[in-house]
Amino acid sequence: MSNPRKVYDQELYAHFVTFSCYKRRQLLTLETPKRIVLGTLNNSLHVQQAKCIGFVIMPNHVHAIVWFPEPGQLSSFMQTWKRRSSEQISKWYQQEKIEYFKTIDGDPVWQPKYHSFEIYSDSKLEEKLNYMHENPVRAGLVGRAIDWRWSSARHYIEGRSVGVSIEWVF
Repeated sequence: MSNPRKVYDQELYAHFVTFSCYKRRQLLTLETPKRIVLGTLNNSLHVQQAKCIGFVIMPNHVHAIVWFPEPGQLSSFMQTWKRRSSEQISKWYQQEKIEYFKTIDGDPVWQPKYHSFEIYSDSKLEEKLNYMHENPVRAGLVGRAIDWRWSSARHYIEGRSVGVSIEWVF
């Protein structure tokens, strides 16, 4: 039996987090579920006075880099973000995509856990941002990172609004 990776949340690191749809379902392919993920991210950031450094929403998973003004906030942030987005996405699928909703038979939206990687430096932050922003390109969804509407790449490359306030913390 292997030990799960420990999440360090007792210092003011930026956290590169990843969480996936249950059974890697493509629940985030449509626009409305992606909007829900961004809306609940915005709300969770505001409630905990956190900062988003970057994000990408893929059809079956989400990456984000978040920073908190006090240690010990990551777990509650992730629980709130995933719970609220799950409730809203489930409700939307139940109302708008009834036949698909029947096929998932009450399964949750998200896998139960998330993965976190603590970022200590500008260079590691840039590495993770590039990895995250290139994800839609590697998946063949777009030719250039800037063309994926559901990431912070447009903010960094063109200074455009991306639906979430993006702030650099280092």
